Amino acid sequence: MPRNFYMYYILIAAIIILDQIVKKVVTSFMALGESIPVLSQVFHITYIRNQGAAFSLMEGFRGFLILLPTVLILAVLIYIFKKRKRAHPLLLTSLSFIAGGGLGNVIDRAVFGYVVDFLDFRVFPVFNVADIFVCLGCGLLIIYIIFIDGKREHGKGNDLQSKNRKEAARDQN
Repeated sequence: MPRNFYMYYILIAAIIILDQIVKKVVTSFMALGESIPVLSQVFHITYIRNQGAAFSLMEGFRGFLILLPTVLILAVLIYIFKKRKRAHPLLLTSLSFIAGGGLGNVIDRAVFGYVVDFLDFRVFPVFNVADIFVCLGCGLLIIYIIFIDGKREHGKGNDLQSKNRKEAARDQN
């Protein structure tokens, strides 16, 4: 197994650890609802509890908000393992960012019943470190799809059957 394969799992673990440490600092030193201005009218550290998903959507669906991301993240982890030798590093990095951030928030939901959010730009819903990595991962994934994967497909032609045969042969190896 290539040494750099582990790098993606280490990256996921580092994101989770960073996210959990920062959340612990916020919850240890701030009262719920407290807001500390960092840049007046622009950026505050505001401790809130989000019982829903992004933008507090789906509040009250805790089980679903734990189960669905866990299943999706498990699929990402399996994909990283299976495609570790052939996948582009940008693809694996983007998926690692998404998995690490997603797991950071799943841990909060499973342990506390809510996600700790604290980054408050005043004109946008409050979010956290895990959310940043999920968004960065999605952005990198879009870049990969448009600029790398799209060019690979365009360069190979549009023969879908040929592509499917090649992928099936690779997956059997």
